[in-house]
Amino acid sequence: MTPRCRRWLPQLCVAGVIFGGWPLSANADATLTWLLRDLPPLTIFEGPKKGQGALDQLLPILIERLPEYRHQVLHVNRARGMQMLREPRLSCDPSLLWTPERARYMVFSSQAFVVASNGITLRRSQQEGMAPFIVDGQFDLQAFLQAHQARVGIIAERSYGPVIDAQLKRADPHILALHYGNDALGSLLQMQRLARLEAVLGYWPEIRYHAMQQGIPADDLSFYPIKGSAPYQRTHIGCADTPQGRQAMERINQVLREVPLEQVQQSYASWLDPMMRAHYLRDNPSFFQDSPEP
Repeated sequence: MTPRCRRWLPQLCVAGVIFGGWPLSANADATLTWLLRDLPPLTIFEGPKKGQGALDQLLPILIERLPEYRHQVLHVNRARGMQMLREPRLSCDPSLLWTPERARYMVFSSQAFVVASNGITLRRSQQEGMAPFIVDGQFDLQAFLQAHQARVGIIAERSYGPVIDAQLKRADPHILALHYGNDALGSLLQMQRLARLEAVLGYWPEIRYHAMQQGIPADDLSFYPIKGSAPYQRTHIGCADTPQGRQAMERINQVLREVPLEQVQQSYASWLDPMMRAHYLRDNPSFFQDSPEP
C-alpha cells in the first residue's frame, strides 16, 4: 500500500458520512456510496483496532483508482444496507455473500475475498447439554433447530451461506432471535451471556472481537463449524443493479484485476487463531477452484 493510502485509513473509520479527500477527475459528478458494516476483522468501527480491518486496507486503494467518482462512505447496519442496495442509487457494499435472491437486484464483482465460514457459538457451560448436536467437531444445526429446544441469535438480513440460510428458512421463526441494531452481534452475545439465547451464529474472528468489546472472555465461548457447510466463503463487492451500478462494477472489476490481494489476505489471516490461520494460508491457492459463484 502506498504512503498516500495509509494516510487515508483513519479517515475511513469516522462514524457517519465521509466526503472528499480522494483524487477526483474534472468530470467526477457521480457519487458512489460505499456501505460499510462493523464486521471485524474485515471492517472495524470501534476499539483499539479501529480502521485496521482487512477491507479497511482495500477500500482506499479502490477509491484512489476510481477517480471518476466522488466517494461517500456510510456506516450502516445490515438491514439498512440491504434496503439501500434495493434503491435506485449508486451504492456498493465491499463485503457481501452472493445469493440467488440478492442477484435479482444487485451486481457482484467477479473477484472475491475469501473468509472462514460462519459457524455457531455456544457457552462452554452449555457444551454438555449440546453434546447430542456436536458430531466430529461440527454442529448439526438442522437437528438443533428441529428439536425446538433453544433460541438462536442471528443478524437480520445477513446471509450465513447457502446451507445455513436454507436451514434458517425452514426453522420455526419463534426460535430465531433476529437483531436489527447497529451493534447486533454484541447485543446477541450479551443476550447469550444472560441465558436469553443458547447459541449465536457468526464468523469466529468477528465473534471473538465483539466478545472482547463486551467484556466476555473468549475462553467462555466455544465455536463450531456447521455440518454440511464449506469451510470457506467468498465475499464480493456488490452494487445496486442499475445502469450506474453496472457501469461502476465494470470499473471495480478492472481495478480488482490490477490490485494484488496478498496483503489484504495476510491481514485477515492475522486475526485467525493459529490452527485456523494455518489452514487458511495452506488452502489459499484452491479458493477459487470449482466454485459455482460469480
